[in-house]
Amino acid sequence: MPTATDDPTRPREPARYGRVTPQAYLVRERAAEYRSEYFDGEIEAMAGAPEPHVIISGNIFGHLFSRLPPACRAMQTEMKVRSEAANATMYPDVLVACGERRYIDQRQDVLKNPVVVFEVLSPSTERKDRTTKASAYRLIESLQAHVLVSQKEPRVEVYARADDGSWPCTLYQGLDAIIRLEAIGCSLSLAEIYRDVLTAPPSATAEEVQDVSR
Repeated sequence: MPTATDDPTRPREPARYGRVTPQAYLVRERAAEYRSEYFDGEIEAMAGAPEPHVIISGNIFGHLFSRLPPACRAMQTEMKVRSEAANATMYPDVLVACGERRYIDQRQDVLKNPVVVFEVLSPSTERKDRTTKASAYRLIESLQAHVLVSQKEPRVEVYARADDGSWPCTLYQGLDAIIRLEAIGCSLSLAEIYRDVLTAPPSATAEEVQDVSR
């Protein structure tokens, strides 16, 4: 997910503020014109996403919305996720919640129990998406899958929670590949995810790979 930059062709570190409590962050965030995320006392400003990022996120949301079972709901962009164990509040690009949705308060804008989260990778934030955010997401007890989606090529990494607590990754490449999300009973093809963004059809593959997010 992109962060603020003065020059979009030269990404820099996200803007940071002094250490604050999660409660103070939330008061600030709800009144702010622009979005920020919270990581254990630090607020990091965000910025608008480029067109490919927006289209990919919209494609994922749209196809999930029409396929999810009645007990599940896809949400996009404005819904925050809280990881109490990591003391973090984040904006996934797309998330899925199933069953009773639990929020931190009656505003219902910070979800505590997502089942699947999607992040569309950006050059300026890929490292954070693979490290800080991935670690925070995985400490959420309800989470069953964490999905990283490339903007540059048809490549999707699905990290699924195993019984032993590990997060093995299945790598999907090529527009003909189909990702399977067992936790929500849905499948998505990479052609659907990358519609109107990528058109060249490299050969499809799905393989188990080492967890590269650590």
